[in-house]
This record gives sequence, structure tokens and C-alpha cells, in this order.
Amino acid sequence: MKNNFFLLTGVLILFSNCAVIRPGEAGVKQTLGKFSDKVITQGTVVYNPFISKVLKESTQTNNINLVMSLPSKEGLSVDAEISILYRLEQNKIPSVLRNLGQDYEDIITSVFRSASSDVCAKFFAKDMHSGMRADIEREIKLKMDENLEKQADGIELISVLMKRIRLPLGLSNSIEQRLQAEQDAMRMEFVIQQAKLEAERKIIDAEGERDAQIILATGLTPDIIKIKSIDAFNKLSISPNSKIIITDGKTPMLINANE
Repeated sequence: MKNNFFLLTGVLILFSNCAVIRPGEAGVKQTLGKFSDKVITQGTVVYNPFISKVLKESTQTNNINLVMSLPSKEGLSVDAEISILYRLEQNKIPSVLRNLGQDYEDIITSVFRSASSDVCAKFFAKDMHSGMRADIEREIKLKMDENLEKQADGIELISVLMKRIRLPLGLSNSIEQRLQAEQDAMRMEFVIQQAKLEAERKIIDAEGERDAQIILATGLTPDIIKIKSIDAFNKLSISPNSKIIITDGKTPMLINANE
């Protein structure tokens, strides 16, 4: 029984001295407060729990979500939901822990607040809700990279995303009214263009009909009229229907054809 007790105690002590590094993680051993430069990847690490410990950090892409008010060039406050995507460079994790500690996300958040205030103050509020949003995100990221390099080397910023922007109510209504006015103007321009095209079509039709009448009148000589009259009488004569043909008694001509 005594041997079993010591065996069990030894096993428990052995397992308490082990740390498991899983995929997507990296470990750094800290001995008497000093961080090792060696980064431990996947596997099991044995350490002395009385003087050492193993700090495990994620090497995957991490996301910091923030909801805050951003200043604009005209002095307005714009509510925004922000995502900061970052990851730790595996070989530089000891540097990050030495300079920033395990609360490095707080440092990233503080750097973002400073950078976003500086950058957004150069843009109008409407710019944050337009195609210039990507330019604002890019400038904030560049500003953050510059500030983080002064703090510690090893944090890789992937992107800064302004996911949701809520403009002040008065400005939002003004933008909607302007967009509605632009749509109304475009619609009116389309209606006017259609009316012009319809008017041009009617003029072309009228000119064509006029030209046709002129051509027809020019070509109707007395001889042509006689030939047309004879053709008409011939067609009437072979028609099976009963009919009455009235002439002047001289030639098969229409009455008053000479006039």
C-alpha cells in the first residue's frame, strides 16, 4: 500500500510538471521570472513547478472587437464597431512577453484608440460611410504598425475593419435626402430623354409621310391615273360579287377623273 501511494504521488508530481502545447499554440518557459528565448511548439514540456512555468500563447489569427465613438473632421462623433485582426509571430513571442506581458491585447487596443482618433479626425463623417472607408482603415493600420514597433516587435497586424458605422441622426437624414434628390434628378433626366426621343421619332415619321405624299403626287400623271383606273375596272369585272359601275359613258374612267 505504501509503495502504491508513493507511486501515485510520483505520477501526480510528474504530470503536474508537464505542459502540453497544442496546434495553434506556442510556449515559452519562464524560470525565476526570466523568459527563455526558445519557443516551444507542439508537444509536451517538462519543467520544475517550483521555479518555472510555461506560458502558452496562440499563434493563430485573433480578433479584438471594439465599439467606440470616432471623431470626425467637422467635430462630430461617429459610433463604430471595429475588428482588429492580429497574430503573434511565433519566434518573437518572448520579446512580446518581455515588453508587453500577457496583457498585450490591452496595448493593442490603446494603440488603436490613439491611431483611430488621429486618422479619423482628418476625414468627414460621411467619408466613413462611403468608399473612403478602406482608405481610413489602411491609414489606421499603418499608424498602429508605427506605434506598435516602438512598444514591441512580434505583433503582426493583419487588418483593421470598420464593420458598422452609425452616423449622427441629422447627418444621416441629410445624406439620405441628398441621395434621394440625386435619384429624382436622374429619373427626371431619363424621362426628359425619353420625351426627346419620342418627339424626334414623331418628326421623322411626319417627314417620311410628307416625302411619300410628295413622291406619290409627283408620279401621278394623267396616263398613270388612266392605267390605274383600267386595272381597277378589270379587277371589279372578274369579281364574283354583284356590283354597279358608273362611268361617264365614254371610256372606263372614273367620273371627274380629268379634274
